[in-house]
Amino acid sequence: MKAALLQLNVSDDPVANLPRTVALVQQAADMDAAFVLTPEVTNCLSTSRAHQVRVLHPEADDPTLAALQAVAAERRIHLLIGSIALKTDDPDGRFANRSFLIGPDGTIIARYDKIHMFDVTISNTESYAESSGYRPGTQAVLAETPFAPIGMAICYDMRFPRLADALITAGAQILTYPSAFSPVTGAAHWHSLLRARAIEAGAWVLAPAQTGTHEGCADKKRSTYGHSLAVDPWGEVVLDAGTAPGVYIFDLELEKVAEARRRIPSRDNARLFDGP
Repeated sequence: MKAALLQLNVSDDPVANLPRTVALVQQAADMDAAFVLTPEVTNCLSTSRAHQVRVLHPEADDPTLAALQAVAAERRIHLLIGSIALKTDDPDGRFANRSFLIGPDGTIIARYDKIHMFDVTISNTESYAESSGYRPGTQAVLAETPFAPIGMAICYDMRFPRLADALITAGAQILTYPSAFSPVTGAAHWHSLLRARAIEAGAWVLAPAQTGTHEGCADKKRSTYGHSLAVDPWGEVVLDAGTAPGVYIFDLELEKVAEARRRIPSRDNARLFDGP
C-alpha cells in the first residue's frame, strides 16, 4: 500500500495552519496514499502558555481535528494526526499533546496522549520543560486497522524502548513517532534512534516531522529538524524527507515485518535473567 508522511512548518496560529495541512492531506490522497501521517503539534507550535490558552480548544471543539476527520472521510483514507495541542479540564491548566488515528469513515479509531515529557537542557541557550505546559499520558495505545496493528507514540517517546517493547508485545507491526525534534539532538540522534527502534522491533517505524524555523507572534521563534523518516523492519531508511515541507510518498510493504522477524527472531530468543 502507498503511504505518505507530511512534513510541516506550522506557526503558532492554528487558523492559518489548517488550510495548508488540509491541502497537503488532499494532495497525498490524490497521489493514492491510503495511509497519511502528520507530525507532532500539527495545529500549533508555541512555547507561550498564555498564547496557547488563547488559541487552543478542548478536543470536542477543536477545528483542526474536525476538519481532518472530514477530509479523511471524504477521501476514504486512514489518517494519523501526529498530535494536536489541546486544552484539558486539568486543575493545573496543563494541555494534552494528543495523537489521533482517524478511520476512512472519519471516526476516531484511537487516541494517545504523549507519555514522556521533553524536560531537558541541551545547552546554555536551549532548554525545554514540556511538563510545565503539558500533562503526561499514562496509557500505551495499540490501534487496530485492516492493514496492520499500529503502536502510537510521539517524539521523545522514541528514547524509551520499554514503550516500543510493550507495543510490539501487544502486536504492533508499525510504530509511529510524529515529532517536532530539536535540530541539535536531531543531527546527533534522530536517524540512530528510529533505526534502532525498527531493528529491535522488526517493525516499520514512521516518523513525520516538523521542519525549519517556525513563525510565532507570541514567543521566540523555534526551529525543528525535519527529516521525516520511514524505516523498514530491517532498519533500512526507505524515505528521508530532508528539510523541505511537503508530501512524501513511499510503499509500505507490510510483508517485510514477517520477513525481518523470521531472519532475526530476537523476541523468540529473549530470555529471563537474574540481577544485576
